[in-house]
Amino acid sequence: MRRIYMDANATTPLLPQVLEAMQPYWIEDFANASSIHQPGQRARRAVDSARQQIAELLACQPAEVVFNSGGTEGDNTALRGILRPGDHLITTAIEHSAILTTAAHLEQSGVAVTRVAPLPNGCMDPESIREAIRPNTRLISVMLANNETGAVQPAAALGRIAADAGVLLHLDAVQAAGKIPIRVEDLGCHLLSISAHKMHGPKGVGALYIRRGTAIESLVLGGSHERRRRAGTENVPGIVGFGQAAQIAAQTLASGTMEQLAALRDRLERGLLARIPDCGINGASAPRVANTTNLWFDQIDSEALVIALDLKGLSVSGGSACHSGATEPSHVLLAMGLDKVRARASLRLSLLKTATEEEIDTVLERIPAAIERLRALAPVHAGTMA
Repeated sequence: MRRIYMDANATTPLLPQVLEAMQPYWIEDFANASSIHQPGQRARRAVDSARQQIAELLACQPAEVVFNSGGTEGDNTALRGILRPGDHLITTAIEHSAILTTAAHLEQSGVAVTRVAPLPNGCMDPESIREAIRPNTRLISVMLANNETGAVQPAAALGRIAADAGVLLHLDAVQAAGKIPIRVEDLGCHLLSISAHKMHGPKGVGALYIRRGTAIESLVLGGSHERRRRAGTENVPGIVGFGQAAQIAAQTLASGTMEQLAALRDRLERGLLARIPDCGINGASAPRVANTTNLWFDQIDSEALVIALDLKGLSVSGGSACHSGATEPSHVLLAMGLDKVRARASLRLSLLKTATEEEIDTVLERIPAAIERLRALAPVHAGTMA
C-alpha cells in the first residue's frame, strides 16, 4: 500500500537540494560562525548568504532578518519583545497557540489583550481590527495565512490601519511563506515570523523579520549574535538549509507551481463533495493558500477518521489535541461559528508541492470509503459526537 502524505501544514520533508547544501556544514565547514579564523569565516559567509536568500523571499534587507529556532520563538519575540504592562495587544481568535498562549501569559502580567473574531469564512474584517484600537494599543498580531483553513488575511489593509494609528504590526507568516508572494513593505508590517520546516527546510530554524528602526528586546540573552537581537551560536547547517529552501520556494512561486497545486486542491474538493453526501468546505469563500482545504463530514468524528485514514496509508490532520490527549474542537472553526459537533467532524488536507494527479485519485477512493464505513458505525459511537 502506497502511503500518501497530506499534512504539509504540520511539516514538510527536506528537499534533496536542501540536504545537499547542508551536508558540508556538519563535518567539513563545522566552525563557529563567530570565530575569526578562516573556518569560522567560511561559516559566517554561509550564514550571510542564507540571510540574503531569506531577504529575497521577503523582499527586505538582509540586516532585517534575524535567525532563530522557528515560528514559535519568532512569535514569542514579537510579542514579548514589544509589549509591556499597560500596553494593549490586538490579535485574533484564530491564531496559532504560539500567539494565543503568549498573549494569555502577557495578560497575566498586565498587558491588555483583545481577541477579534473572524468572519464566518475565516477572514478578518479590517474594520473590526480598527475598531479595537485604543490609545494604549502597541501591537497588532495577525496570522497571514491560517494553518487550519488556509485563509489569507487582508494584511495590506491591516498595515494601513496600523500605520494610521501609529501601531506596530506583526504577521505570523509561517503558513504563508513560500505559498504566496510576500513583500514586507507592501504589507506594512514591522515584524514577520517564518519557519524553515514549513517550506521543505530543516526543523529547528526560522527567522524573524524586524523592520529597520523597530525597537525590540531580545528574548534570548547572552552573546552579541544576530546584531544582539538573538543570542546563541548560529545553527549553521540549519540556516544554510533554510536559505536553500527559501531560494527554491521563491523559484516555485515564480514558476506557476502554486497555481497547479491549487488546481489539484480544487479537484480534490470537487471530487469529495461529489462522492460524499452531507459534507462541505470550511472557509470556501475565503482567499486561501493553494495547498490547504478543510472539510466537514456530518456523523463523523475527525479523530476516528484520521486513524482510519492512517490505516489506509493516508496522513492527514483533524482537530488539535489538548493536554489530556482527547481531541478538542478546533478553536479556529469554533471562532468561525461552527458548533462543536461540526468542528469535531472536520478534517484538514494540506498538500505537498510535489502532489500528483495519481495521489488525488487515490485519496478520492480512500476518504469516501473510510467515511462510509465510519458512518455505518456511527450509532455505536454516537456518544463521541456530543
